[in-house]
Amino acid sequence: MGKFITDQILGMKWLNALIGNLLRALEVDTASRIGGSLQFFLYDVIKITVLLCVLIYLISYIQSYFPPERSREIMGHFHGIRANCIAALLGTVTPFCSCSSIPLFIGFTSAGLPLGVTFSFLISSPMVDLGSLVLLMSIFGAKVAVLYVLLGLVIAVAGGTLIEKLPMENQVEEFIRKASAVDIVSPALTQKERLEYARDQVTETFKKVFPYILIGVGIGAVIHNWIPKSWVMAVLGSNNPFGVILATVIGIPMYADIFGTIPIAEALLGKGAQLGTVLAFMMGVTTLSLPSMILLRKAIKPKLLGVYIAVCAAGIIVVGCLFNLFQGFIL
Repeated sequence: MGKFITDQILGMKWLNALIGNLLRALEVDTASRIGGSLQFFLYDVIKITVLLCVLIYLISYIQSYFPPERSREIMGHFHGIRANCIAALLGTVTPFCSCSSIPLFIGFTSAGLPLGVTFSFLISSPMVDLGSLVLLMSIFGAKVAVLYVLLGLVIAVAGGTLIEKLPMENQVEEFIRKASAVDIVSPALTQKERLEYARDQVTETFKKVFPYILIGVGIGAVIHNWIPKSWVMAVLGSNNPFGVILATVIGIPMYADIFGTIPIAEALLGKGAQLGTVLAFMMGVTTLSLPSMILLRKAIKPKLLGVYIAVCAAGIIVVGCLFNLFQGFIL
């Protein structure tokens, strides 16, 4: 039953076979590079789009119960590492990319929440949202998906706890530290309003994310059908001890979310890249993208930004190495 859910419901393998049959009926050779790329592109775009819409709808509905002031109130009830854990968990039901998480981070910091707690939220929000769990299950299986999310939460909690131990409060920009929190209680939503909110979030997020899906799937199709396997294995395979570090660094200048990176990761893994190296690339893209770092720089000073990048990068590299080390047991 578990394999059926992973392969046929989440992975939609039936869709891949259907597209292949339709292309062959149109006399397209799916065994050729062009035909194979076309099948890969159509299959992944449709699959990811369907999952995207369903996941955003469900997660947005859940998110309607956690407006910023309620999330802040929940986190304010906890202290120490428990507060970091709650912040990391709340990050899983908030926005889908690092750029959209930063305004919430600024609001939490302005409200006086401990700096380490807000950073636990900031790390977990783009890295381990609920959508990543389902999407990873559709490609890599339940075991990889659950481990990815758990280790991502560990990075968020450990990173926030470390930043909390450092004297970094003066590294937050002055306008945020002096901002007074405005407590505006959101009106209670009716069931109809929650469903409408979820629908609107699907439309808004789809418009923003869909171009990155097309780009990501396009890159994945090229890797899958045009890049020799020997090239990928030489750079990201087990023979390169620096593959995880390289994948993390490559991911930083890019800007995408989990929906755009999945097809690239899928193609790289199919070409012989190590599992941990592929996951490190995904974490680097979603957590440390250059646009989000530029936006975050508006809120914090260079020293704290450097610590944040170093903490996240170190955690990502450790997780990638662990996945590579135990790849034979995980897959």
